[in-house]
Order: sequence, then structure tokens, then C-alpha cells
Amino acid sequence: MFSLPEIQIEKPSARPLNPCFSSGPCAKRPGWSVAALSSALVGRSHRSKEGRARLNEVITRSRDILGMPAGWRLGIVPASDTGAVEMVLWSLLGPRPVDVLAFESFSATWANDIIAQLQLPDARVLKAGYGEVPDLAEVDWSRDVVLTWNGTTSGARFADGDAIPAEREGLVICDATSAAFAMDLPWDRLDVVTWSWQKVLGGEAAHGMLALSPRAVERLTSQPAPRPLPKIFRLTNKNGLIEGIFRGDTINTPSMLCVEDALDGLRWAEQVGGLKGLIARSRANLAVIEAWEARSDWASFLATSPRHRSSTAICLRIVAPWFTALDHETQTKAAREIVALLAAEGVAMDVGSYRDAPPGLRLWGGATVESSDLAAVVPWLDWAHAQVRATYI
Repeated sequence: MFSLPEIQIEKPSARPLNPCFSSGPCAKRPGWSVAALSSALVGRSHRSKEGRARLNEVITRSRDILGMPAGWRLGIVPASDTGAVEMVLWSLLGPRPVDVLAFESFSATWANDIIAQLQLPDARVLKAGYGEVPDLAEVDWSRDVVLTWNGTTSGARFADGDAIPAEREGLVICDATSAAFAMDLPWDRLDVVTWSWQKVLGGEAAHGMLALSPRAVERLTSQPAPRPLPKIFRLTNKNGLIEGIFRGDTINTPSMLCVEDALDGLRWAEQVGGLKGLIARSRANLAVIEAWEARSDWASFLATSPRHRSSTAICLRIVAPWFTALDHETQTKAAREIVALLAAEGVAMDVGSYRDAPPGLRLWGGATVESSDLAAVVPWLDWAHAQVRATYI
């Protein structure tokens, strides 16, 4: 295909100590072992005094680390971040028109649910491409607004909440699943924040966190959802807000092993400096990839704007001429070959781009990942690229 000089890249000798760079479930915190779960209340009811105490401890420690404002409620809900987001979309939306910001796979899912499933009569979708974020200046803040703070599948994020009015008529619903514990969230500009255990703190999956501002609670209690809700979506009853959800009385049965693992991650977070320490670790990880990308002749960030570049979901596109000359199907095949080669060598697991994203690589840079492991893996990225490139030219 090309008459380019053959590139010889020697196989690296150093290897990451932890090759787990998946974007969910993410790497466990450094030093983790199954022994961390030895005190889990297995075989015990989550409704026992001790079970409720553990669940409430997850809530309390999470609030403290994140610096959540007084008056906000935080609860544990079913079905990971997806369940938390769907719960609030079905419970809160309807009284006002809505703007939904879609710029990657999951935010596009929320847009589709609002348009096709909820069928809200006055819903606008503000779109941006992979690696970009919608312009917040185009948002009508008198409407309810649904946004994803950090694009897990695109590597783009909102830099701050300055464009969100402190005084606004609508509610701002924020999916923060790959931002919470790794980025500063503007709590005074948000009304609902959701995330899951399996992202920045490396917990196990299936459990979501739902944070509600006083404005969101007022909406829930004064304007009931204009549609029937299944049990796992219900946040209110005839007496108002179901306060038990925000004290550890979960809607369905949680895994007490997962609860213990979540507590382990939260305690570790406190040991590394709380939110500031977690943010610093994630930014250090991004810095490693930025330094490598700046000298790479074949890889580039999907998010071209440094201001909007994610430090957790680090997404890379392949820009080498041999690759860009291929059709999309062949690009996808070649990118998967690079990913498979890295996995076969045991140096980088699960680093393929998301199925709906442009073909490329995605490395998790959350706080549980060591920057030394990312520094060790980048020579392997160059090596794997060179091996696959040789089969296409």
C-alpha cells in the first residue's frame, strides 16, 4: 500500500506492574487484594443494624470526600450510574422543557431515552462530535438540562461550570460517573449528580450513587412524576421523599461484598489526600500520556482541546497515514489488532476504544492507576503499533 521505510522498534523490557487500564470496572487501588474484603458482612442482611451502618458509611464518607454541600441528599441506588440516571430522568423530567447535551455514547443514550422513551414534547438535543463538548452558551437554563460531565467514551469533559447560572429556573442533571472523585464538580451549579462505584475508586459494579440538591428534592415532592414508575425508580411515596434511601435503606438488595469494597476504596482515598489527592493522581496520569502524545507520530488525543481533555477516560485516535488511508471497517480491524497484541503480551488490558467511538485506544487514567504504570506502557503502545503497521504496508 505504501513504500515507506520499515520501522524497527525493539520490544520493551519494562512492564507495568498493573496492566489494568479498563474504563470500567477500573483498576483496583494500589495494593488491593481480596483480603480487603475479609470483614464483609457476607451472609448478613443489608437491613440489619450492622448492614445499614456499612451502607450509611459509604454515603457519609463519599459526602465528606467530595465536599458535598449541606442540604444535599446522597443515596445508594440500583443498577450502577445507568440506574441512577434513568431514575432521575423518569422521576424528575416533564414539568419543564428540557435541553440534553449529547457528545458521546452515554450522553446520546440519555438523549434517546428522553426523546424516544419518555417522549417529552419539548426536548432539544444539543450535539457535539467525539472529542468535543457542546457549547454551554447555547443552553436555555430556564429549561431542565441533562449533561454528562466527562465523556467516558470520548475523552472530552466540561472544564468548569462557570457558564451555568447560579440562579436558574430549570434543574441541571449531571451524569458524573467518570468525573466524581477525579474532577472538581461545581455543586452550586448542579441539582442532581450521579456516579458509580466502579470508576475512579475502582470499586465493583452494579451500584449507583444519586445526589439530590434541595431544589431537586422540592421538585420531586411538589411535582410527582407524570408517569407510572417501577419500584426501583421510586424516590417518593405518599409521605413525600423516601428518606431511608439516603440513610442506607436501599431499594433492592445490595452486595455486601461490593459495599465492603466501596468502603475500602473510600478509606484509601482519604489516605491519599482526599479529593485533592485523587485529582492530583489523575492529572499526573494524563500528564504522562500528554508527554508521550506530544512526541508520537502516530497517535493523537481524540479531544484536541487541552482545556476539555479528560484525565480519566484518555481516548486516542490513530493518525498515521497508513491507518487513515484505510476504510472504516479496516481501521477498526487494525485498531483491534493493536489492542489484542497488547493484551497478549499482558501489558495493557481492555484498552480498545468504545464500540461507538472512532477506532483507536482508550486508557483509564483515574486515581487508582499509577502514573509509573502508564509510563511503562507507552513504549508498548509504540511497539504494538509498529507490529500491526508492518502488516498493512
